[in-house]
Amino acid sequence: MEHRFSKTISLKGTCPMKGIVYKSTGSWYVVKAADGSFWNARLRGSFKIDGLTSTNPVVVGDEVDIEIEDQLQGAAIIFNIFSRRNHVNRQSPQSRMQQHIIAANVDQSLLMASLKNPKISQGFIDRFLVTAQVYHVPAILVLNKSDIYGNKETGIYHRWKAMYESIGNKVILISVATAEGLPDLKPLLNNKVTLVSGPSGVGKSSFINAVFPSKHLKTQEVSNWSGKGLHTTSSSEMYDLPEGGQLIDTPGIREFGLVNISRQELSHYFPEMRDLLQDCQFNDCLHLQEPGCAIKKALEEGKIYGDRYISYRKILETIDDHAHD
Repeated sequence: MEHRFSKTISLKGTCPMKGIVYKSTGSWYVVKAADGSFWNARLRGSFKIDGLTSTNPVVVGDEVDIEIEDQLQGAAIIFNIFSRRNHVNRQSPQSRMQQHIIAANVDQSLLMASLKNPKISQGFIDRFLVTAQVYHVPAILVLNKSDIYGNKETGIYHRWKAMYESIGNKVILISVATAEGLPDLKPLLNNKVTLVSGPSGVGKSSFINAVFPSKHLKTQEVSNWSGKGLHTTSSSEMYDLPEGGQLIDTPGIREFGLVNISRQELSHYFPEMRDLLQDCQFNDCLHLQEPGCAIKKALEEGKIYGDRYISYRKILETIDDHAHD
């Protein structure tokens, strides 16, 4: 779904430039202009997106128009935001009624996880994949810290690899510490905008350092002239890849709540269920105890993984269709 910001402001006497938001701290932004220059930017006026209630009106990956406010200070004003071709969101930690958009205009998402220290839950993964399905963003599951896995973790990896790749998600095992798997992963990032997400402690920062060994990042900090302190642990940032393309690094996520998905819609975002829905006896089947359910039949025949069906039911229990009435 595309959304356009409804307010555009023109500043006389300045030359507008098109750019991309590379960093967002909540009220201040770093924008890379088309000529490669970086600007500390703020919003002028009030922006809102028609039909979209979000805690953050501008996000990393947004294409914007800016006008220079102070050349010496590198200060600019965002006066227009272009329609997004997609975005990835989650439920706002502050309000169930709002969404928090993680990033916009991405080509793919990379969910970094670990099976040990810390161990990720399948429920977290499946919620993330549902969101990726909603916004048509291909998702790659990367399991880090293979160097500390025992037989138990290795067995889970092989089961998950078979399960998730059967529904179209690539699964890659890596160890940033030993560089295992990185040669297979890095080429998948070239010439694409990739959102890197995952819980805290799974090695996202170490992965970013491995991709940028010199740590010579092209973005810059918001300068002190804004008078606003930076909260680096709560901000997302985009980096240019040496081979072309960009990575969007995001803060660690402890929970991943879904928004704007009804109970009736949920099964449409499970690829293994989607093609079978038309065979259910009832159009409003939730695939629980209804007679003539094609999903339950496929489950009994082993055509749908039991773990994925359990995840579906657990997610279904958390959805309140009246929350957004």
